[in-house]
Amino acid sequence: MPVEFIGYLTGRNQSETIPGTGPVVDPDYIATTARVHEDAGFDRVLTAFHSNSPDSILIAQHAASVTRRLGLLVAHRPGFVAPTLAARQFATLDQITRGRVAIHIITGGNDIELQADGDHTTKVERYARTDEYLDIVRKEWVSQRPFDHQGQFYRVHGAQSQIHPYRPTGIPIYFGGVSDEAIRVAGRHADAYALWGETYDEVAKLIARVSAAAAGNGRPAPRFSLSLRPILADTEDAAWDRARQIRARIVALQGDAVQPDASAALDTAGARPSARTLPTNEGSRRLQRLVARGERLDTRLWTGVAAVTGGRWNSTSLVGTPDQVAQAMDAYYRLGITTFLIRGFDPISDAVAYGRDLIPRVRALAAAGDAARGATTINPHAA
Repeated sequence: MPVEFIGYLTGRNQSETIPGTGPVVDPDYIATTARVHEDAGFDRVLTAFHSNSPDSILIAQHAASVTRRLGLLVAHRPGFVAPTLAARQFATLDQITRGRVAIHIITGGNDIELQADGDHTTKVERYARTDEYLDIVRKEWVSQRPFDHQGQFYRVHGAQSQIHPYRPTGIPIYFGGVSDEAIRVAGRHADAYALWGETYDEVAKLIARVSAAAAGNGRPAPRFSLSLRPILADTEDAAWDRARQIRARIVALQGDAVQPDASAALDTAGARPSARTLPTNEGSRRLQRLVARGERLDTRLWTGVAAVTGGRWNSTSLVGTPDQVAQAMDAYYRLGITTFLIRGFDPISDAVAYGRDLIPRVRALAAAGDAARGATTINPHAA
């Protein structure tokens, strides 16, 4: 299985170091960014979902309309539309794009953010709902005759869709979350499981936990995706200098930002974390513990941005020359990571650099390693 690369697409040019200005949805920016990722050799782009952001499926549709090959990984939060409707929406987009759609299920670990959309469930309830939701979505995709469903959260009678996914294998489901509840649901449904960038030992442990959960449901282990923020330069010293500049820029912007209140728990890049707003989902807690272990871990994993953002979202970096970062990524590949979600702090120029300097190196290292090992050991997904 070849290495897969996923980029990141938002409605306008913004990141932790670039304040969002202008319209929240900029069609020209979306089109440019999509084309840049396609030309750079990315397989997909992720369109994100937050309770204060533009609609992810509509952003993805526009990106699909201006590209020919680029896949779309559409973040989706169960519970806000009926699962039968969501299944038809994604199947329709999959047909329009000739099979370029995948779904990234975001159940939601932040109670305050969910409440902004009127959802007052607990995390345990949300994962139970997600489990049931995905059962219905898959039935809607494959059923050739009307079906009923009677569950804790949904009652469906006579459901049957005229529209099904483009490919017989269906639409891939990516899944995130590291709590026990999340991994239980991932074991039942995930075709790919997404991790934030952690140390080699922690990544290996998570791969083992999710693989065991899948095996317990009679399913093969999913693909594993690792989210990272590579920081590249021609020399290692220059790369670390750039990393420090990025952190300083974030801190400066946090100092200039108007501190939010009721919405403080939303994913707002300019918000400085406080004791009240520090993320409480397990993924963020893991990054906070990682920060406590040190700023530089393994060979070149850097926690500097995670430290100043409180572990919000994927915020750990690999820092170095393209060769050094590619070697660090290859070490993850040998643990079982076959997908890398990489995004920079300067979204367009970093995507260009990744396509030119990083993606080909990682693919070459993975192919050479597979050939040397006969593609039979260490990485079960590299056959």
